[in-house]
Amino acid sequence: MKNKISITSIASLSPLGSTLEETWKAYQDKDHYFSLKEINGSETWVAPLSVSAKELVDKLRKSDSKYKKLDNSVLFAMVASRLAVAKSGWENSSEFGINMGSSRGATKLFEEYHAEYLETGVSSTLSSPTTTLGNISSWVSHDLGASGPEISHSITCSTGLHSVLNGVAWLNSGMSNKFLVGASEAPLTNFTIAQMKALKIYAKAPDSNTGAVVDISTVVERSRNYPCQALNMKKEYNTMILGEAASVACLETGVVKNALAVIEGVGFATEILKHNTSISANAICFQKSMKMALGNMNSAEVDAIVMHAPGTIKGDSSEYNAIKEVFGDVMPQLTTNKWKIGHTFATSGMLNLELAILMLQKNKMVHVPFLENKSKERNLRKILVNAVGFGGNAVSILISKSE
Repeated sequence: MKNKISITSIASLSPLGSTLEETWKAYQDKDHYFSLKEINGSETWVAPLSVSAKELVDKLRKSDSKYKKLDNSVLFAMVASRLAVAKSGWENSSEFGINMGSSRGATKLFEEYHAEYLETGVSSTLSSPTTTLGNISSWVSHDLGASGPEISHSITCSTGLHSVLNGVAWLNSGMSNKFLVGASEAPLTNFTIAQMKALKIYAKAPDSNTGAVVDISTVVERSRNYPCQALNMKKEYNTMILGEAASVACLETGVVKNALAVIEGVGFATEILKHNTSISANAICFQKSMKMALGNMNSAEVDAIVMHAPGTIKGDSSEYNAIKEVFGDVMPQLTTNKWKIGHTFATSGMLNLELAILMLQKNKMVHVPFLENKSKERNLRKILVNAVGFGGNAVSILISKSE
């Protein structure tokens, strides 16, 4: 990477809360943040926004008549962006670029408009402008009064970290010296949930009478009462659960005084598709992205990795195998947050980045509670953050503590 990049602020709305303080406090308990909701006629595990986050979204929605017609994905991004900029010191500046991504975009509105069309044969006037992907960055830019470039994109579940890649590229090119990057996802809708269940990767809900997992024999992890078994390499079935969230970071060129963390390296890679959702057994894409992010640095300097680990059998094992290939016998400490808040699609990589920053700031590892920690505790100075999307589209970001 040409120059180091400072992360001067990061903010999120998630099942954990709406402030870094609230989020860190939530990470200290061993509870998951899932609840059961009836979707498409069956009980389904989901991870909705926290009460405090929902209040901020509702307040924004009611503040302007134009906002009432916007999708949750847009409102989530607007609130998170306001929070990030307020902590960055950019309040008096409009000269920054924006890159907001989403895997699914305006899921709720799109499903509602399409259902209306199927019923009436007519499409609503606002159906197109409120469901386009560029809607997110455009509204964030409008709300913040930014004068720099605005970019939207969708690269499945690695979308958020691709926003970081784009921000780094713009900053290193000299075409901008500040960039707002992030992702937003509001996937707790009927059709989105149905798509994930069709892939046979979604966590099973317990039977209402017996408490056992529907149509699957109870296995050891179920007794621990964690419906998402991310990073449990002994699980016998897929346990991915969807969550909703937005997360936004402020990036600046060089190492600045108020940096929360510094980006030292970035990596990316894509595998040759064998299937629409395929990834190789040893995640070649992750091996390449992690090696690129490390550059010439000794891999033993990495103290921890916040893994993508979606809670599926193949997704978890392939990433773990890739880490073993890259790091060999000197393994960093490994963690993930999906056992706690589920998979937030595009936003998942940004929430991984937020967790990594918090761990660096506090010099404290957040472990997966149902796994035995075999790694030796060490000071946290460098953390690698991973994300990957359908089709093996991997991104790795190496961050370090700002001295």
